[in-house]
Amino acid sequence: MTAQTSQDRSATGPVAEGALLRPVPDDARSTSEAGAFLAWLEEHRGLTFGDYDALQCWSVEDLEGFWGAVAEYFGVRFRTPYERVLASTGVFGAQWFTGSTLNYAEHMVGLLDDPASDADALALLAYSQTREPVRLTWGDLRDQVARARAGLQRLGVGRGDRVVAYLPNVPETLVAFLATASLGAVWASCAPEFGPRSVVDRFSQVEPAVLLTVPGYVYGTKPVDRRGEVAEVVAGLPTLTHVVEVPYGDGALDAASLGAAAAGPVLVGWDDLLSPPPDGPAPLAFDPVPFDHPLYVLFSSGTTGRPKAIVHGHGGILVEHLKNHALHWDLRPGDRLLWFTTTAWMMWNALVSALLTRAVPVMIDGNPLFPDLMAQWRLAAETGATLVGVSPGYVMACRKEGLEPWAEVDLSAVRQIGCAGSPLPLEGFAWLQNGFGPQVLLNVGSGGTDVCTGIVQGGPLQPVVAGEMSGAALGVAAAAYDLDNAPVVGELGELVITAPMPSMPVGFWGDPGGSRYRATYFEDIPGVWRHGDWIRFTGSGSCVITGRSDATLNRGGVRLGTADFYAVVEELPEIVDSLVVHLEDPDGGPGDLLLFVVPRDGRALDDTLRRRVVDALRTNLSPRHVPDSVIGVAAVPRSRTGKKLELPVKRILQGVDPDTVASRDALADPDALAAYVDEAHRRRAGA
Repeated sequence: MTAQTSQDRSATGPVAEGALLRPVPDDARSTSEAGAFLAWLEEHRGLTFGDYDALQCWSVEDLEGFWGAVAEYFGVRFRTPYERVLASTGVFGAQWFTGSTLNYAEHMVGLLDDPASDADALALLAYSQTREPVRLTWGDLRDQVARARAGLQRLGVGRGDRVVAYLPNVPETLVAFLATASLGAVWASCAPEFGPRSVVDRFSQVEPAVLLTVPGYVYGTKPVDRRGEVAEVVAGLPTLTHVVEVPYGDGALDAASLGAAAAGPVLVGWDDLLSPPPDGPAPLAFDPVPFDHPLYVLFSSGTTGRPKAIVHGHGGILVEHLKNHALHWDLRPGDRLLWFTTTAWMMWNALVSALLTRAVPVMIDGNPLFPDLMAQWRLAAETGATLVGVSPGYVMACRKEGLEPWAEVDLSAVRQIGCAGSPLPLEGFAWLQNGFGPQVLLNVGSGGTDVCTGIVQGGPLQPVVAGEMSGAALGVAAAAYDLDNAPVVGELGELVITAPMPSMPVGFWGDPGGSRYRATYFEDIPGVWRHGDWIRFTGSGSCVITGRSDATLNRGGVRLGTADFYAVVEELPEIVDSLVVHLEDPDGGPGDLLLFVVPRDGRALDDTLRRRVVDALRTNLSPRHVPDSVIGVAAVPRSRTGKKLELPVKRILQGVDPDTVASRDALADPDALAAYVDEAHRRRAGA
């Protein structure tokens, strides 16, 4: 799509919730990866499905048939054949592809029988505000992974050892991750902007042997020195034997400051790690491991307590990402996936898994809004991105500023736009779909770190409906349960998963009996995974997520989703951001509904603006949505992945010590909680 073909397309035209924005194209089966999978099923399995709904229904009713087909269709290389696809049907403790061995990293960089055949083809693009862009071919990537593997072996790393990274989203991080996985060692990462306390809270749980880190980076135009923070992290990880320095930013790590001159870990340079062994070039090899062998540990946000150390396995992530990236994201060889993320978010793991489909990940490090909101769209045009991932917050900010990226830069390569992280308001659907047109698929989804993939989302065989996600993903038995734990359609309920998925966690690190894992997902509804979101499925299978269920508002016996508030309030030009909480009355009264708003610069929250906010909520939603108080604040507290911290704010307002409900190091702005602490003090003083 070019500027010339998009000038007559309205980007802001209103649409009604539930309106059909994009029907399934007539040629979807012949032009998509999902269509090719359907053709394969018919030829090799004798199975014919008339539409996506029929395919999705089969994928959750015949779990062995579906996941066995996925493994065969994508050519999963089992070093030891599996005995059975699924040995148990219970959601908790399901055993997948029993008896098999494989290696995730082999499918990322070593799957081809003749690696030299694509040695000069592009494998990776990386853009940074710290250094010039980096391009790696498949030959480059394989060579670096092989050398990093040999280097880690020289440091004593073997199967089951933990390698952790305090690194940005750069090629070295991917190389080190794949080298770690190739050995059967276990990976975990944090972004370098995390404070030392947050990093130690996470990494100390897995007792790592090796830490990879950088001395600093550039954010926008600001140099950031992290050497002091690195020293604190090293001091907090007594199990370290080696620290590997990746040269990045200004300065260099000092061995003495890390304790390496005494009994502390040995400091090693990245170039030394990758230096060829004395006996010749390092071979590219992959150790076969059991299907559920730990691949990496992902950490929960840590905004409501100590981060959970969620363990994902080689096989589960492999088959899930093959399915997701090809059949939902429609990635194919040569495509380019651009989705801003840091190494602390599961989207990083999803981004790099583009290599499984031989698509090219576009890595971005730095301030995603520098020098302006158009930066990501310009980069998508420059790289020829075929799938662009954006957050709802970014979409709404672009819309509010009146941007028309489809008219300003050449985004003709884009086939799909992914959107996840929080609910996308109706106006965001309209802005994207009206602007980019029907030839671009808008795939709005929701998933999580817990399963490292999407639970509900779209795909080439599904229509796009305004304000709704297209439906449950393939292989995901998602439903809404009411307060009596009964499935409901057409009304809000708990998002649950009623059948096992291969990418459900192997468990939590340090939880050998599985008690904490069970309590997290299965305690409220025995035998069913409770995800923690509040969702409504329509009769056609599409759905709307209205926020976290533990932050859902209960006003006069009616449950209200927080996303509904934000969609109305943040449409007001005077309001930049907002957060709503409901403080229940222990005596059974209506309680207090509090709405916090961030006014646009230069705009005071006076009585006139308060009335505008109240009138907008009453008119667009209902009288039940009218808050008892509208309070001005400087910022809404968010996690580093951009999620609003509704529950921690609620607990602070209920009188809980803020340091026990939110780790400030885990916040995008550590000072953002101050106004809510002040409000809690004010409320107590006035009680």
